[in-house]
Amino acid sequence: MLSGLLLILVLLPLIGVTVNSAFQHQITQSINNQLRAYVYSVLAVAEVKDDQVVMPNYLIENQFNVIGSGLYALITSDNQLLWHSESFFGLNLPTTSSTALALPSPQMGQGALTQVSFDDLAGNGDNNHVVYSFSVSFETNQKPLAITVHIVKDDADYQQQISEFNTTLWTWLIVLMLVLALVQGIWLFWTLKPLNQFTKELALVDKGQQTRLKQDYPNELNAVANQLNILLNTEQQQRLRYRNALADLAHSLKTPLAVLQSQTDLSDESKEQATNINNIISYQLNKAKSSANQAWHIGISIDDVASKLIRTLAKIYQQSYVDIDYRAEPKLMFKGEEADLHEMLGNLLDNACKAAKSQVCLSVEQTDAVLRFIIEDDGDGLTEQQRQNVFERGIRADTYHQGHGIGLAIVQDLVKTYQGELTVSQSEQFGGAKFILTFAS
Repeated sequence: MLSGLLLILVLLPLIGVTVNSAFQHQITQSINNQLRAYVYSVLAVAEVKDDQVVMPNYLIENQFNVIGSGLYALITSDNQLLWHSESFFGLNLPTTSSTALALPSPQMGQGALTQVSFDDLAGNGDNNHVVYSFSVSFETNQKPLAITVHIVKDDADYQQQISEFNTTLWTWLIVLMLVLALVQGIWLFWTLKPLNQFTKELALVDKGQQTRLKQDYPNELNAVANQLNILLNTEQQQRLRYRNALADLAHSLKTPLAVLQSQTDLSDESKEQATNINNIISYQLNKAKSSANQAWHIGISIDDVASKLIRTLAKIYQQSYVDIDYRAEPKLMFKGEEADLHEMLGNLLDNACKAAKSQVCLSVEQTDAVLRFIIEDDGDGLTEQQRQNVFERGIRADTYHQGHGIGLAIVQDLVKTYQGELTVSQSEQFGGAKFILTFAS
């Protein structure tokens, strides 16, 4: 709609300027032709006797015979006035410092259209007139007599025509602009109505209030809605298969593990590892179930996940006197699965608590396009070499004295699945390590 309004606001004024310029050009041509015809009518009755111009007392065009009619005829030679029509009585043409008339003198046989302003006998100035001057030469007994015929006409009529035309032109252009803008607004509202409905339905799907799109749209949008419904259905089916496959795997492993755990000749260490394997299978199965019940497009509350993690870690590291600070705006959402966010923040916060001396800080920031998690601690930090290797599986930063070196690699893998970015640097505020998770919001 903005582009359409911009086109109206630019195109129609441009058309108005062009039409106005063409009209003024046409008026100028009309004046030129009209005054040139008057020149020919004056020259037709002009005679030269004894090197003097002789004119009749009355001219054919009656306006030349009426004083102050607005149409005047003048004949000059060498910038000196030789004759003027009766209508010019009481007016003075402008002169130069040398008292020569300030009128144009075109080349012989050529005409020139100009504009002059002169005073009347009462001293009232700013009387604008158009002047058409035409130079000719009369043959005499001694030498040719060069004269210039000037036809002077008051341009008030022409200015009034231009003014009336401009008023009419711009009035109708403004009316046309308003009408076109109104028609375009109504047309866009009507044509974009299905798109607005489509956007609302997408928002409902995004919030989890709908599982598919309706298909009562125009044919063009129906094809898009159909493809999106296929994509949503495929995603739901894949999650169902994922959950079922993990459930089958867990059930198939539980029986052999139960048999192993029932063996009396197993050492305590083997029984402990079998129990750990059983716990891991249960954990991953529950994670798969909870993930499968959530769609990718449903946001989860960051406050809920972060608060649970901080309460849990505060109990675990109670003896270490580590204070975990949480800074975030309320009601921020993460577009992903709760288990994944729990895994990422849990690993990073756990490592920060291990490395910290007394302070850990989790900050969450969101702009229009980016959601950022910042985890900082006041520990010894990481060297440049440790920052390069810390995300590799099996590599543990020497700062952390516990763990198996796969937590950060798991976090890195999860971040990549969300097309995010995980970076590590030194905290300017606390002096220790600073991990930043960045996602498109």
